[in-house]
Amino acid sequence: MALIEIIKSMRPNQWIKNLFIFAPLIFSQNIFNFPLLFKNIFAFIIFCLISGSLYIFNDLKDLEEDRLHPIKSKRPIASGRLKKQTAITSFIIISFTSFIFSAFLNKYFILILSFYFLLQLSYSLYLKHVVILDIFVIATGFLIRVVAGALAIQVYISSWLLICTGLLALFLAINKRRYELLFLKDDAQTHRPVLKEYNPYLLDQMTAAVTASTIIAYCLYTISEETVTKFGTKNLMFTIPFVLYGIFRYLYLIHHKGKGGSPEKLIITDKPLLLDILLWILVAVIVLYTK
Repeated sequence: MALIEIIKSMRPNQWIKNLFIFAPLIFSQNIFNFPLLFKNIFAFIIFCLISGSLYIFNDLKDLEEDRLHPIKSKRPIASGRLKKQTAITSFIIISFTSFIFSAFLNKYFILILSFYFLLQLSYSLYLKHVVILDIFVIATGFLIRVVAGALAIQVYISSWLLICTGLLALFLAINKRRYELLFLKDDAQTHRPVLKEYNPYLLDQMTAAVTASTIIAYCLYTISEETVTKFGTKNLMFTIPFVLYGIFRYLYLIHHKGKGGSPEKLIITDKPLLLDILLWILVAVIVLYTK
């Protein structure tokens, strides 16, 4: 029973974020290079473990606040189904195991994993209370995953890939804050103090700026000389419509349907958005792997 609650505390539904690790593998045209694919899968598993342990730490840190939250109060630690001492022990063991496994890759992967671990600890302890910086830390977590994926298989990572990933991550983080602010209403500051520094208008302005930047950056990436020379084709531009639809669909779900609190859940449960992402992947793979 305790094992089930530990796994729940590791939030498996959040592990979809770790799929960003595979981006360098796909865009380095190595998806069918099975030794590298297995290394990326191993790196994915390690990040699932380390991020899971950090969710446990975060739930321990926010125990009292979560007990007052309408949704978070149902989590294993906040509800009391998972004892505090068991959670602490689990955090230590899972974190240690993650670093042991990372030693089977390379020293650079260990370094990026350590940076991610320390950054997320800092976020839980302090940085999530610092306005604007909290959003950037969330976005940095996605960037680290991409860099970790590249370091795990030791391939070159394009600056374009980092820019597009960073902007997309900011887009998701800003809209997550907007959802929290509107969902919690008058209790927002109690559950997450940093929300008192935000208001819907500010977050909408930030969303507008990041949305435009994301679209422009991706369009420029697909037609840049560096990209065309690397892949030997201009056809990556045919993935642009899927990116546009995905972003607009997400904005529709946030502003018209009142969703956005859990991006990973939204991606899985909204069929049009999920289909769009799958089509983007399919078209990208066809363009990159067929001549």
